Amino acid sequence: MRIGTGWDIHRLVKDRALVLGGVTIPHQLGESGHSDGDVVIHAIIDALLGAASQGDIGTHFPSSDPQWKDISSLELLAKTLELLKRYVILHIDCTIILEKPKLQQYISTIRVSLSEACQIPLEHISVKAKTAEGLLGEVGEGTAVIAQASVLMDDSEETDTIGIDPWL
Repeated sequence: MRIGTGWDIHRLVKDRALVLGGVTIPHQLGESGHSDGDVVIHAIIDALLGAASQGDIGTHFPSSDPQWKDISSLELLAKTLELLKRYVILHIDCTIILEKPKLQQYISTIRVSLSEACQIPLEHISVKAKTAEGLLGEVGEGTAVIAQASVLMDDSEETDTIGIDPWL
């Protein structure tokens, strides 16, 4: 078994979409960034890479490389999953910290998006939304968003050889 954690923060700016977990959320501000700025997926990618001891998102998808400009983070996640194809993701837990908009009505859609992207059962995806209640500097002021993610995964080769069903 392997555990990884990831974290990301982006400023919120005008004329950009707010994309969280592959879902576009209606809002007047969106994440700045070289890619689409999806902090949820960026945190998950870092957690996955960390669990596999494979560096971080900047190592594999550097912002200095024009091929990643404005790319969907779902594509970056797909490339990461291909790199880590020997592993089975057992669970993903993610927390989004954002003042506005309130995210409760979007949580189930984000979970479905992540379940489909990672090809794991919906009940193995947890997404929570929190506010900073005016604290945490720019996040509390409503001009930035943070996501944290934890991932539990296992080496599929090891799991297969000892006869464990990873979804039990």
